[in-house]
Amino acid sequence: MTTRRQFLEHAGALGLGTLFTPMAAGVTRAAEETVAEAAKIPGLVFEKIEAGGISHYSYFLGDAVTGVAAVIDPRRDVEVYLELARKHRLRITHAIETHVHADFVSGSRELAARSGATIHASVEGGTSYQFDVEPVRHDDHLRVGNLDLKALHTPGHTPEHMSYLASVQGEPSRAWGLFTGDFLFAGAVGRPDLMGVKNTDRLAELLFTSLQTAFDELPGAVPIYPAHGPGSPCGAGIVEREGVPTLGVERASNPALQFTDRDAFIADLLFKQPPVPYYWPRMKAINARGPEVLGELPQPPALKPKEFKSLVADDGVQLLDTRHLFAFGGGHLAGAINIGYSASISMWGGWLLDPNRPVALVVPTQGEVSQVVAWLARIGVTNFAGVLDGGMDAWVMAGERFETLDQLSVHDLHEQLRKQRIQLLDVRQPSEWDHGHLPEATYMFLPEVPKRMREIDRRRPVAVYCGTGYRASIAASLLQREGLKVYNVPGSFGGWLAAGYDVVVPRAPGKASDTRRT
Repeated sequence: MTTRRQFLEHAGALGLGTLFTPMAAGVTRAAEETVAEAAKIPGLVFEKIEAGGISHYSYFLGDAVTGVAAVIDPRRDVEVYLELARKHRLRITHAIETHVHADFVSGSRELAARSGATIHASVEGGTSYQFDVEPVRHDDHLRVGNLDLKALHTPGHTPEHMSYLASVQGEPSRAWGLFTGDFLFAGAVGRPDLMGVKNTDRLAELLFTSLQTAFDELPGAVPIYPAHGPGSPCGAGIVEREGVPTLGVERASNPALQFTDRDAFIADLLFKQPPVPYYWPRMKAINARGPEVLGELPQPPALKPKEFKSLVADDGVQLLDTRHLFAFGGGHLAGAINIGYSASISMWGGWLLDPNRPVALVVPTQGEVSQVVAWLARIGVTNFAGVLDGGMDAWVMAGERFETLDQLSVHDLHEQLRKQRIQLLDVRQPSEWDHGHLPEATYMFLPEVPKRMREIDRRRPVAVYCGTGYRASIAASLLQREGLKVYNVPGSFGGWLAAGYDVVVPRAPGKASDTRRT
């Protein structure tokens, strides 16, 4: 058994806290000078757009002098780019892909249809597409007005992966940014295990070589702009740097760039990778084939309680309640899955929803149906059968039946465990379990709950916890739907620690992608 103090000390040693290698003198100043220099480029328009939940970054860059713009790695809900173009009076001419993405539906075709942009995509590594693209090869230059984007082939995450070095036309020494896609992140590198076991070793070797050689001639002060930030499963250990990350900072402190031995690099990299989301192969296939052009996001019809009741009576319809865990616990429709209103709906909806079955929505009073639709459209869920008009208030006032989901505080949980009256289920990431878990807990990774719930003793109540209670409420709703007596634990592991209760820390971490823990 480990006390809270011992756990926190242990967590620091394991890397749960943020630990950075001190920057070499002048790196930060040089980076600031580079960013400042970019700001001086006449007419440069540059915006970073974040899609939360999937922790995706896309980039809008334009030249106000010539009136044109490009978007790098656009997401599917493209209105944000069109609005930027309108704001700056620019015409989007380039939709640029760093690679065939696996974690979200690309917005390039949508953007091209809405703006007239040409799609530019790498054909290195023998990659082809089932839709029209302007092929990009190593050392090609894409001209966006007075801006130049030099294509640098950086295979490893995928065979075709391309990074883009941004500079001023005719002045290659004035490089002001490096768009690294899923090749190089702040504190991490892209994973090479998304194209099947037979390709993993080859891609890992390519990744090592690319990291050793691809940017050798570039100065350390060049800022990097990756396609993902912390929380994305596209790389293990992505961090948030203070300010804009640079090549120099990554060379000095990115763990993956410290290896000189290829085999050691590969062993370490593959050991750290989190589980591959079930929906990623589908995303990759969609993006290679060419995503359907929606024109605009779907608008689910608002249905009165009687109509909505008839809709969800169909076993083929998936009922998704996006309210906060306390609201869901207080009352919800039988059979609903609770994925709370946040950008995380993208990721967990991808894991748990069937894109081929219609979705019926319950949305918070203060929530936007269009926002939920956008979050789900990013991972290919676009079949919406309807939304409950008036929400749960209307449902209750219509005299319809509802269920409740009991919430158990960490203090009550502690007492129940002491009396051995309850079984405990941990549904976090495998790496979270390895860093510490509650005593007597059983481990089951959240996305595996639907297919593994037979392993749970149905004769005893089960309490579910995660890091905060958000994921636990998802799992609890899945278990309740199958008839188990279940409690959600708000605060979960974080609340347990804050209350000063003991945790258990395994002697050694397991392979991060292995979802079985004892």
